[in-house]
Amino acid sequence: MNDFFLFLNSNMAVLYTGTAVLGLLIGSFLNVVIHRIPKMLEQSWKQQCHEMLEMDPPETQPISLSKPNSTCPNCGHAIKPWENIPVISYLFLKGKCSDCKTGISIRYPIVEIVTALLSLVIVFYFGATYLSVALLFFTWTLISLTMIDADTQLLPDNMTLPLLWLGLIVNYFELIVPLGSAVWGAIWGYMALWLVYQGFKLLTGKEGMGYGDFKLLAALGAWLGWQMLPIVILLSSLVGAVIGISMVIIKGKDKNIPIPFGPYLAIAGWIAVLWGNEISRIWLS
Repeated sequence: MNDFFLFLNSNMAVLYTGTAVLGLLIGSFLNVVIHRIPKMLEQSWKQQCHEMLEMDPPETQPISLSKPNSTCPNCGHAIKPWENIPVISYLFLKGKCSDCKTGISIRYPIVEIVTALLSLVIVFYFGATYLSVALLFFTWTLISLTMIDADTQLLPDNMTLPLLWLGLIVNYFELIVPLGSAVWGAIWGYMALWLVYQGFKLLTGKEGMGYGDFKLLAALGAWLGWQMLPIVILLSSLVGAVIGISMVIIKGKDKNIPIPFGPYLAIAGWIAVLWGNEISRIWLS
């Protein structure tokens, strides 16, 4: 593996081209994750409810990340492999289903392009290293969580908890911070938002955020260490304020409608992993 990294670091064109192609392919897969994980959870919850009530399970086709095959939601046309090439297929089909000509959401190629661009940024900063490999998984998971939370206001445990454990494993080898800092980052990341949640509920009688937000900040703490938590919270609040106010002003969004906090945490965590130390030095100076 070290020889392979050495080859990539000495051939930057190969490294960047390979990363871009890989990012586009992963982005295409993330579109599947973003669409299907909530449906898989909903199906599982319904089945558990039926079992608890001793009812016959609902007759539904099991959903996984691989089955059933992707189809057009309007006409049921099975997506062919050549219709599923990242970005290129969307442009070739002019953003429409090849069968019924129903428009395809532009979000699909946007997710693919964003995944490729963020992957390139990681590789540009850290080169072909074990840290880059870890941070690519970190980046891809945050993209998925951002979109799922924006769509459904859910941060699935089957994504936030593996992200937390992966952060601890990465820092067992001290790729980002010492293991002790990572462990306390996970603990204080969870407790920080849990305390805010309890205080807000005590004062207003309402729930200000979900438990998934606690787990996501705990995962970010496991990756970045407890020292970076204030920066992450500050950045997420700043990003949330800017986006939230913009949505109210530009789109006329009702300010009383709940806005998911997970995307802001994810954006802040990704910024912090790249520029957190510089932001801390500027802040302290």
